[in-house]
Amino acid sequence: MLIANYHTHTPRCFHAVGSDEEYVQAAMDIGLRVLGFSDHSPQWFPGDYYSGMRMYPNQLSEYSESILGLQKKYAGQLEVHLGVEAEYYPQIFGTLVQQLRDHGVEYMIMGQHWAGCEQNEPYSGRPFEDDAYLRRYYHQVMDGLNTGLYTYLAHPDMANFVGDDHIYEQYIRALCREANSCGIPLEFNLLGLGDGRHYPRLRFWQIAAEENCRCIIGFDAHSPQALKNMDVYHRATEILSPLGIEILDTVPLRPLK
Repeated sequence: MLIANYHTHTPRCFHAVGSDEEYVQAAMDIGLRVLGFSDHSPQWFPGDYYSGMRMYPNQLSEYSESILGLQKKYAGQLEVHLGVEAEYYPQIFGTLVQQLRDHGVEYMIMGQHWAGCEQNEPYSGRPFEDDAYLRRYYHQVMDGLNTGLYTYLAHPDMANFVGDDHIYEQYIRALCREANSCGIPLEFNLLGLGDGRHYPRLRFWQIAAEENCRCIIGFDAHSPQALKNMDVYHRATEILSPLGIEILDTVPLRPLK
């Protein structure tokens, strides 16, 4: 049953459309009880680097004020939460967490798009055969999970490894076991499914089911209309149901303590 979506973007990331309130209205139109906003978090990189796919640090205050304002406006009609989608970059993670706390951000989901740091590493979604990069990517993800500050792991099959299947499966099993150890669900990503991207990856989810992982379905909505795409949601359940994996309706938000 579709009750909640915790993966919702806004135009502040420069690749989504629609006003914040339009996302709220769309969520109510399909009967959601919980809507979590989790736009791409700013990161406090050294120097003047900017990736072009996340909000600027000086946008965080306005983002927080807008979502918390909607939280108050729609109280009793829809449970609205203020979150971010954020990579785990160890060198600047402390600054990130402090800034998010200072702005009232309630939760983070991990969306790891790079190993190392995006300033000097290739994007993990491009096809690659280098198992050393795969190892660094998933070790970094697992280190991030162990901070205890991420509510769930978004698109955990983002890394587009096209090398040896046995090597891939080795790291996926390690990730699944670490996620279980940390009590962290994995997200089945509807944006990837609807767009025909390389994820969700069936072999990943077969292994996740074998390892008794828990799954949360996330729209990864970049437009209000995306929240209304029930066809892709039903396609996801048709893929997941035969695997026997536990699909969660809601997840408890991990506070940025």
